Amino acid sequence: MNFLTYAFIFLLAMFLGVELIRKVPAQLHTPLMSGSNAISGISLIGAMVVVATAGGSRIALLLGGLAVGFAAINVVGGYVVTDRMLAMFKSSKP
Repeated sequence: MNFLTYAFIFLLAMFLGVELIRKVPAQLHTPLMSGSNAISGISLIGAMVVVATAGGSRIALLLGGLAVGFAAINVVGGYVVTDRMLAMFKSSKP
């Protein structure tokens, strides 16, 4: 694949992610974080595939590496937020 294909995939993923987050009301953002972890996991796997198939293209490796890093941060952060949210509903009695 050439640079334009990688750039198109990157821009399309970025646009879809922004639109997805923008449509979620603020009250539902934290509860939906656990559901969005699945989406981030899919983007993480997709980014790893792009990095693996990048061949000799340095820009594809750079963009794929950035995507892997940001998706990994998003997945870990989502699980941390979900864990904290679920801890609020646990009873304090042993």
